[in-house]
Amino acid sequence: MSPHPPPEKRPTDTPPVLKVTDLDVHYGPRRRRRRALHGVSLAVSPGETVGVIGETGSGKSTLARTVLGLVPASAGSVLVDGDEVTSYGRRQLRDLRRRGVLQYVFQDPLRSLDPDLTVAASLAEPLLIQGVRPDEAAARVRTFLARVRLGEDLLDRLPGELSGGQRQRVAVARALVTEPRLVILDEPVSALDSANRVQVLKILKELRADGTALVFISHDLGSVVGIADRIAVLYRGELVETGAARDVVSTPRHPYTRLLVRSAPTLRAAPAHRAERAALRALLHT
Repeated sequence: MSPHPPPEKRPTDTPPVLKVTDLDVHYGPRRRRRRALHGVSLAVSPGETVGVIGETGSGKSTLARTVLGLVPASAGSVLVDGDEVTSYGRRQLRDLRRRGVLQYVFQDPLRSLDPDLTVAASLAEPLLIQGVRPDEAAARVRTFLARVRLGEDLLDRLPGELSGGQRQRVAVARALVTEPRLVILDEPVSALDSANRVQVLKILKELRADGTALVFISHDLGSVVGIADRIAVLYRGELVETGAARDVVSTPRHPYTRLLVRSAPTLRAAPAHRAERAALRALLHT
């Protein structure tokens, strides 16, 4: 195992939206503790998209859940918009989420969206919790539905009446409607077909212009490289490589990263992935 990479130099004029420093997370009782994360440091600036890549069990979801306050940190710190969230109690975490500073997009939108709420009600709910007037909430719902390229004819439908791609775009719109500073996306396109995957990736790429910071978690390097400014590679709970997306793909330094690059189907010439690879390359160069 190579030593931890040195922290990247970040611009000093704009504070990061997310700053993780020397984060350790352990599970289980003391005598049988299992290390999930060790010494992880990562910063994400406004308008920046950072892809967190690694296989199942590498610690990706643990990192996301720790930032969200769902998993306690064993050591280190997590700053979200300048607030140290590792010391927060339940009420403080609830207030942070209600303010809309931090939002989360799950892998499976059918499980994350309330099956009994229409699209309109699901998108309006976080706004009404914040105290936004119903008429203003309705206007913002229509605005953000359009941003994810969905028509108003879907407003009265339930999640079970939508396609998988439509449901995931509704989930993205619901995360964006509060205009958060940071959005964490956990495998947001892994369950989608090729056409819907590229469509959702295009939508996510457009968010950078608004100053929204994104943490894109995935096991698929090919899905991340088209929209990420930087890529962070997790291996067995440790951050083994970080760098600009193009550099990580073209000149990977760590053996595990090289393995990921070689095994990414959309980065190889496999005929079954040719159309998606071409679409992702076009996305990378736009």
